Amino acid sequence: MRNFHNILFVSHAVGDESDGFMQALSVARYSGAALRVLVVCPALPEEFGDYSEAYFDGLKKDVNDELEAARANLNLGEDELAVTIEVDCGSTPAERVIRRVQGEGVDLVIKNVEGHTQRKGFRAMDMELLRKCPCPVWLCRPIRNSRADMRVLVAVDPECEEATAYDLAIRLLRLSRSLADICSGTLHVVSCWEYDVDEYLRHHVPLHVSDEELDRIIEQAGSKHRGKLDTLIHAAGIGGEIEVHHTIAQPERFIPLLVEEKKFDILVMGTVARTGIPGFIMGNTAENLLQKVSCSLLALKPSDFTSPVKPG
Repeated sequence: MRNFHNILFVSHAVGDESDGFMQALSVARYSGAALRVLVVCPALPEEFGDYSEAYFDGLKKDVNDELEAARANLNLGEDELAVTIEVDCGSTPAERVIRRVQGEGVDLVIKNVEGHTQRKGFRAMDMELLRKCPCPVWLCRPIRNSRADMRVLVAVDPECEEATAYDLAIRLLRLSRSLADICSGTLHVVSCWEYDVDEYLRHHVPLHVSDEELDRIIEQAGSKHRGKLDTLIHAAGIGGEIEVHHTIAQPERFIPLLVEEKKFDILVMGTVARTGIPGFIMGNTAENLLQKVSCSLLALKPSDFTSPVKPG
């Protein structure tokens, strides 16, 4: 998995971040990437200025203790992967992280899901990174399976006529393939299609079309969508074992249910802007889907995405 070179793990130095550290160390090891830890935290009030050095040292120690515990769990020595820890205090932590990405060549941000990792959806800082961070964002929840049993699911839309959307779909498939190769070996691909006029044609529009004819038309539409999906997978040039989940459904409803039913550990998906507004990356479908997801998430953006956060 040689997709990343410069990984930034974002820590709050509070709560249990062991799941995030385990996933970050694993990705860095298999990518051959450099890994840095950035502790984002509130700045001390001025009247506590004399304690700032002790404050920073305490944060670094807490983070290093968790990092070393994660190393031990993975049998990963310091000589195999050196990790640096830095503290950045102040307001607007997501923007601070994004400016690091912009100025330091970071190509993957990893962090634990905000708040309770068992709850579905994502909170403020996570959503801000998903909307505005120009590089891929990996948000970690607990993964109980061993690496060899981890299940990877990628969501793609084959209706990608624009060049940037097509490029994103290809990148999603290739990245998730390389991720699956170091996990269970099976890549699961999900793609949903909708036939919005079905209910209107059956119940609301006075057309003399039989249910059988409508079923035939819908089946043809589904076959056409599946054909585009198969063509996209072929164009990505990926091999290995692939299992496709193709269904007529709303993705924001079907995909979270599929994640829970099949117990997927990682969902890989893109966040695609269709508004033409720079920085406005999430549509209603993506927003609704993300608030129902219960596994770790790896989110990619189109290659032409421009963050609304101005470089520092």
